[in-house]
Amino acid sequence: MLTIKVLGSGCANCKRLEQLTRQVVDQLGVEAEVIKVTDPMKYAEYGVLATPGLVINENTVSSGRVPSMAEVTSFVTSALASN
Repeated sequence: MLTIKVLGSGCANCKRLEQLTRQVVDQLGVEAEVIKVTDPMKYAEYGVLATPGLVINENTVSSGRVPSMAEVTSFVTSALASN
């Protein structure tokens, strides 16, 4: 099972990334826990200086922007392959 963290305060882009991530997980039929992290102190632990951030299995894969659906799909499938 993947652990996916969406880092952000709850701004529009953070919400969009969370929604996009959940869509990709559902479309792929992947077993994953999607966690929303809103504590700014935690962002630094992942090297995220600008939100939104996306962390899969404790690896930061994106920060400071909302990646496309294709990119998120690629991040998830890559994480599955290395699992």
